[in-house]
Amino acid sequence: MKLVICCLFLSVILMSCVAETADNAKKSSSPPLVGTWKLLTGTLIEKGDTAVTDYTQNTSFIKIINDSHFAFLHHDLNQGKDSAAVFSAGGGSYTLVDSTYTEQLDYCSARDWEQNAFTFAISIKNDTLVQYGVEKVAGAGVDRINIEKYVRVKK
Repeated sequence: MKLVICCLFLSVILMSCVAETADNAKKSSSPPLVGTWKLLTGTLIEKGDTAVTDYTQNTSFIKIINDSHFAFLHHDLNQGKDSAAVFSAGGGSYTLVDSTYTEQLDYCSARDWEQNAFTFAISIKNDTLVQYGVEKVAGAGVDRINIEKYVRVKK
């Protein structure tokens, strides 16, 4: 009887180890892009002019990426109580092939940006994501290079 109980106990322990290994394999198979990212700086280059925005001052911008979709949220830190009030949001699906990341913007508070695709070259080093690409939206008169630097949000 003791041998049966011992074997049963050992089986339970081994099965829990296998389940933990399977969970870790699932986690490691997600692309390193998956997570929540806080925008630090944005650089726009348009018609020879360069504008750099520090997103750590006065505003907050995050991008949330899962295995198939992304969403972004941007707002001022003054709760809309001054002339710098801003709120924008959007999201959709994306593809990632090697270092080519393409967003299909299906939803956006700036409605003329909807139904456009934006392709970026990305690099991830440690907890820093940099994306570089062209934003072109004919309906909004936008044709510019966009470079964004993010840091991963820790849990």
